[in-house]
Amino acid sequence: MSQQSISDFKSVPWCFNGHAHTILSSLLFSSPAMEYKRIRISTPDDDFIDLDVAEQDKKDSPVVVIFHGLEGSSHRYYVRKLGKKLFDTGMHVVAVNLRSCSGEMNNQPRFYHSGETEDAGTILRWVTTYFPSSVQFAAGFSLGASIILNYLHKQPNNHTITAFSAVSTPFNLKCGSINLQKGFNRIYDYRFLRTLESKLKAKREMFPGLPMFNGSTLYYFDDQITGPLHGFDDAEDYYRKSSSAFFMNEINTPGLIIHSKQDPLCPFEYTPVDDIETNPNLMSAFAERGGHVGFWGHPNGWTESATAQYFAQFL
Repeated sequence: MSQQSISDFKSVPWCFNGHAHTILSSLLFSSPAMEYKRIRISTPDDDFIDLDVAEQDKKDSPVVVIFHGLEGSSHRYYVRKLGKKLFDTGMHVVAVNLRSCSGEMNNQPRFYHSGETEDAGTILRWVTTYFPSSVQFAAGFSLGASIILNYLHKQPNNHTITAFSAVSTPFNLKCGSINLQKGFNRIYDYRFLRTLESKLKAKREMFPGLPMFNGSTLYYFDDQITGPLHGFDDAEDYYRKSSSAFFMNEINTPGLIIHSKQDPLCPFEYTPVDDIETNPNLMSAFAERGGHVGFWGHPNGWTESATAQYFAQFL
């Protein structure tokens, strides 16, 4: 099918670089009110995942499943803004809380990671059962976008997603992790690490045998904790096997790839532009300005409008 073009992002003047877009959007954007109901689903390993679900009156309305970013949740402004936009267009909304991100620690030693596909499969199978007559879409931000891409790569012909939107994807996980150790980016690294260490401490009270962390960066957390805890040898193995930069040419599900050329956390230089733009299944929206997940535009809501416009073509 032919794909409509997505309008260019128009930045507000006071967001003068990617850091301004990223930080000011996070601090100043409000989370729209949504009437969600919390539904807890079981996982095959006797754990749980909490979903926030907003339903339309019409049961066979389309449904979108939204995956948040690293240390985010269904309450993050970018999830709520997209959810509200798509709900207002007539879609059911399922906002995911990955393990440990719903406000309650999960029951198993594992957490979540950028290459997570088992939990994604569990969530999408539940959505298919709960909304059996609905066209199904997926949208992910940052780590959540990476999860969607890894899932589609591992299940190329065995899934129910009609189309997806991936915003601010960390395409090359190693380069992105190392980038967080540079200059001003250390602030982001510190904030991620602070909450991850806190969760690890709480988790160790439940499972005293968990690995110890003695590093000072997200790279070392992935090397000592994330990698080994989820079946990888170390950070290098985890990054290599989970980086979508290495398989974007193989994605055979229609998708919209949104990324800012000013993204401070996942620099555009690590985006596999050629593989994306030569893949007939993918549509790119590479903004000249904007931040990581945060795009403060005039008018506001460019990410949400672009995603809604893209999904509408498949209905």
